Amino acid sequence: MLSEFKPALRLLLVMAVLTGLIYPLAITGLARLWFPFQAQGSLIENDKGQVIGSALVGQRFQKPGYFQSRPSMAGEGYDATQSGASNLSPTSKHLIADITARAEAQRAEAGPNPPPVPIDLVTASASGLDPDLSPAAVLYQIPRVARVRGIGEEKVRALVDLLVEKRSYGVLGEPRVNLLKLNLALDEMTRTE
Repeated sequence: MLSEFKPALRLLLVMAVLTGLIYPLAITGLARLWFPFQAQGSLIENDKGQVIGSALVGQRFQKPGYFQSRPSMAGEGYDATQSGASNLSPTSKHLIADITARAEAQRAEAGPNPPPVPIDLVTASASGLDPDLSPAAVLYQIPRVARVRGIGEEKVRALVDLLVEKRSYGVLGEPRVNLLKLNLALDEMTRTE
């Protein structure tokens, strides 16, 4: 029995070192070499060098002069430890009430005669941590943001147009706008005026 146990133990140790240590270190090293921004968590810093967020994880923007994020089921602070969907059925009275309340709040902030509210402003995503919104959801918020910041809607629209990310490789995903990048660019634009 001992003669059969020794090769199995050696194989276990070799595979543990190979797959648990060498492989992860090699892949991490290559990722840092080839994709340094992504390998470090796609962190975004302010002009003082302080990390203020990640381009990959949504966060709540509460001030009215900012573009608001998609609702999150991950708690009020976009807590990644609470990430996940609500698992409510589309016919759930609770889900319908939440969506209705969010739509009414969006219409109230939009001003008189608002267009229909884009779906991603009233529904939470599966992860609850989406950093992006559709261009339609961002364009819907332009009148409020421009009014609160005291700048022309056309300037804000031009900024949004610059930051719309196209489909990856021309076919994957949908056009989107990263809200952290947009709100930072908006701060920079209003600071220089």
